[in-house]
Amino acid sequence: MIASNQRRRVVVTGVGVINPLGNDIETVWSALKEGKSGVAYTTIFDASKFPTRISAEIKNWDIADVVDNPDLWKMRGRHSKFAAGAAIQAFNASGVNDSIKNRRRFGVYMGSGEGNQDFNCFASMMAESLDDEGNLDLLKFTKAGLEKLNPVLELEQEPSMPVGHIASLFDAQGPNANCLTACAASNQAVGEAAEMIRRGEVDVMLSGGTHSMIHPFGVTGFNLLTALSTNNDDPTGASRPFDRLRDGFVLGEGAAMVVLEEYEYAKARGANILGEILGYGSTADAYRVTDIHPEGRGAIGCMQMALNDAGLQPEQIDYVNAHGTSTTVNDKVESKACMEVFGEHAMTTPVSSTKSMMGHLIAAAGATELIICLMAIRDNVLPPTINYQNEDPLCPLDYVPNVAREVECNIALTNSFGFGGQNISVVVGKATD
Repeated sequence: MIASNQRRRVVVTGVGVINPLGNDIETVWSALKEGKSGVAYTTIFDASKFPTRISAEIKNWDIADVVDNPDLWKMRGRHSKFAAGAAIQAFNASGVNDSIKNRRRFGVYMGSGEGNQDFNCFASMMAESLDDEGNLDLLKFTKAGLEKLNPVLELEQEPSMPVGHIASLFDAQGPNANCLTACAASNQAVGEAAEMIRRGEVDVMLSGGTHSMIHPFGVTGFNLLTALSTNNDDPTGASRPFDRLRDGFVLGEGAAMVVLEEYEYAKARGANILGEILGYGSTADAYRVTDIHPEGRGAIGCMQMALNDAGLQPEQIDYVNAHGTSTTVNDKVESKACMEVFGEHAMTTPVSSTKSMMGHLIAAAGATELIICLMAIRDNVLPPTINYQNEDPLCPLDYVPNVAREVECNIALTNSFGFGGQNISVVVGKATD
């Protein structure tokens, strides 16, 4: 272990994404800078009878194109496949493989959601198990399940499967963990993985998240919560964070992965360092399952914690990538929290939500947005909040409306706030000697 006054530094040396805007980071980043949208009508299942018929799906990507043994992946979950695609990109880009002499000091920490939900199979089981009055015969239902359910596919629904598959894919014999703190999951995974490196437990971590809830169960659940946009007539304009006429988020899917290394370890091997994890904050609202605290106490706490961890003042933050879901409550409360944390600098600190373009990737959202912060720092370009047309007096900040902005960006903060009241903030910046 490392003494607290000798905390090791953590840097990012590789990134990878499978995303509704593209299936590699440069394609995604280009689309973000151009203000493109990845939202369209749902095709993964027949959503024509649902209140929400739009989503941000992965397009033109196949696991068979990126793995050596595609047959092995045929029965694996959609989330596992996305994770593998993003992890392969990140790991290859980092060039770290040959320098890992002790595979037990190389681990995986992910924030992954559940995998495929076999709706058609469950619907068939229900149909066979109802009597003439519509009552469920549990014995018939159980019998139908034993006959119809595929045990491998059922196993692949588990949120813990991607992290196991990724460890096997890269022979990562060190710590192996998954957290599912809803929309905060992958940002929390990156923060916790960084803490492991800081403490001296490992030298290298693959971290990030993966998720797809674009299935009948997922859409039904969010529709019942009235959380999704029903602006079906304008798919690309439906996700409109901080806009006064916002009516809910757009469900997306995908994966994002980063390679984290101890700074001296990366430097010694001549790695291309993309940025440094400077600060990490984690809090709970301790309030309600689906509602963020109206005063934003959890959001305020985790942003302040991340700034304190980084040893920075609010005015040193050049850009905030907001959680910015496009729901009435979240955007209002996040804006209020930013005003509290940034004080007199709140109105001059640019804040944008890239969910306006790629939808909400749920468990994969946080790591995706952290990578976007690294790109903003690399190119000194802030991605916009598209579809911002109507000012909301309760959301008075600079949301980089509609057009990307060229401005010096050295340090960025990204927020992820999850159902259940989980709050994560991570600060990233250029790695300096």
